[in-house]
Amino acid sequence: MSDMAEKKTLKVTQTGSPIRRPRDQRQTLIGLGLNKMHKTRELEDTPAVRGMIKKVSHLVRVED
Repeated sequence: MSDMAEKKTLKVTQTGSPIRRPRDQRQTLIGLGLNKMHKTRELEDTPAVRGMIKKVSHLVRVED
């Protein structure tokens, strides 16, 4: 149960604009909960979230 209490999270901040980007990249940012410049979200560290971050890595900054 200690694993459940200590879920690893990632701090993701949007640093790039989605303007003039492909639609799937814009939708990925929305899926991550980012839709404005410099907005930050704490997200659970899962393979799905990692994949989304990789897709828009040029538009976000990630901290552990």
